[in-house]
Amino acid sequence: MLKRFLVLFVALFSLFSSTTFAAERYLLNSGDVLDISVWNEESLQKQVTVLPDGVITFPLAGEVVAKDKTVAEVEEELTKKLSEYLADPVVTVSVTNVEGNRVHILGKVLNPGSFVMNQPLDAMQALSLAGGLSPYAEENNIIVLRRDGNKQQVLPVKYAEIKKGKALNTNITLESGDVIIVP
Repeated sequence: MLKRFLVLFVALFSLFSSTTFAAERYLLNSGDVLDISVWNEESLQKQVTVLPDGVITFPLAGEVVAKDKTVAEVEEELTKKLSEYLADPVVTVSVTNVEGNRVHILGKVLNPGSFVMNQPLDAMQALSLAGGLSPYAEENNIIVLRRDGNKQQVLPVKYAEIKKGKALNTNITLESGDVIIVP
């Protein structure tokens, strides 16, 4: 009975932990740089950049959509395409540069611009990367523009309230491509 319980517990734990881990996997963005190699195939080692349309090209495989996919998904797609030409190809994809994982900050900050997110960032952390707000910034009128396909969302960031420990839900976690506007 105890053995059956332990097996069930381990199975449920591994299912939960793999689901949690998968949700946190990095999704590739346009501008990211990938190193791709096929084991034992010297001519199939290449560094590629994810193009603005989200596509990469690789010899023999042709075009592969990489944007919004994990490294494992791109490896799987390349393996499938290369299998038409090679017996059991072993494909390795690694991210060498996350240049496509950017946020943009405009307006009344000390150093506006585009910033690479090498780790998950929230709005307050991103504003600190921009040097903080200028003295004339409207602290409670900051917005984040987030594109979702052809639509945009406007997400408020209540900076003055967050500084007081209130409205913490407006200190949102940023996504690649978000634009923070500080009036």
